[in-house]
Amino acid sequence: MSGFKYVLLHQDQSTQARRGRLELSRGVVETPAFMPVGTQGTVKGVLPEALKEIGAQIILANTYHLYLRPGHELVRQMGGLHRFINWDRPILTDSGGFQVFSLGELRKISEQGASFQSHLDGSYHLLTPELSMEIQLALGSDIVMVFDECIPHPAERSYIADSTNRSMRWARRCREVIPPGSAAALFGIVQGGMELDLRKQSAEQLQDIGFEGYALGGLSVGEQTELMYDIMEYSLPLLPADRPRYVMGVGTPENLVEGVARGCDMFDCVMPTRNARNGVLFTSFGKISIKQARYRDDQEPIDPECDCYVCRHYSRAYLRHLYVSGEILASVLNTQHNLYYYQHLMSMIRASLEAGQFDRFRKDFYRKRNIQVF
Repeated sequence: MSGFKYVLLHQDQSTQARRGRLELSRGVVETPAFMPVGTQGTVKGVLPEALKEIGAQIILANTYHLYLRPGHELVRQMGGLHRFINWDRPILTDSGGFQVFSLGELRKISEQGASFQSHLDGSYHLLTPELSMEIQLALGSDIVMVFDECIPHPAERSYIADSTNRSMRWARRCREVIPPGSAAALFGIVQGGMELDLRKQSAEQLQDIGFEGYALGGLSVGEQTELMYDIMEYSLPLLPADRPRYVMGVGTPENLVEGVARGCDMFDCVMPTRNARNGVLFTSFGKISIKQARYRDDQEPIDPECDCYVCRHYSRAYLRHLYVSGEILASVLNTQHNLYYYQHLMSMIRASLEAGQFDRFRKDFYRKRNIQVF
């Protein structure tokens, strides 16, 4: 596998949690890791330099959005996505499957692929596994995701089975476009809805094809949190120990801790950035809504335990003032803090695994939030 290597450094003794290292041609990703979401080639409100300062090792961009605007051929002409957006570290691209799923009535699934109307201008498109791979290669992605169908919840078992089987056929077509040893690493995506036997079937079929890494798709689509954890706990151990494991679109700080405990190495979610733009900030003791009147004259930082740039320089009172005044700087500072919180959380998880103290970290994490879990 050219420019790709996963090394398992430590396996926790009391859980499935693991400490690893993902080596790519554009840099090393220490795992467990959280990937900020830069859907359209930008993590909203944050300069690439700031992303590096807060510890982001890899970011996620999206095939669907960059295909529609500005177009993958333009990005190719501009020297690839890394050069286009001034980011010299690894980039993972989502295949567009989830975005097509979210279009609802504007899309139709067939064996060939997904036909849909653009949310921008209503134009018609057909996104096939082959085109998804072509787009991601044009972008210059370091990690490419296979094109699959994201299964809604709840759904009839017959639909789940048909969709899962179709996604496996699409995965084979993706592998034919990007064979093993290519410059881009190709990850397979386990589907199967909330049906355990279909999840097992999907995981086994993907391994028969062979991928550089494996992801769990079809989670965080409306199911209860405990059900999501159950699917993780069942599915992640089915995947090869010598390959990275990625849970897509998840989630809250609690989701990350529990995902790690069940064996996940990689996460992404819009939650830290979207919440920041809505004035919701993550802290070691839980979430706060900075728009609330109680922070009007509060001189404390967002989180007294946080040493990010925002917490070192600004008060809750000022951040509330910016937010209620509708200032752009509110989104910038809030986003920088939330992303730092997520990166720092993953850093602490990695340190606890190295020290053989993940179980203690997990208990302290919930104790600070006054949540009784153990």
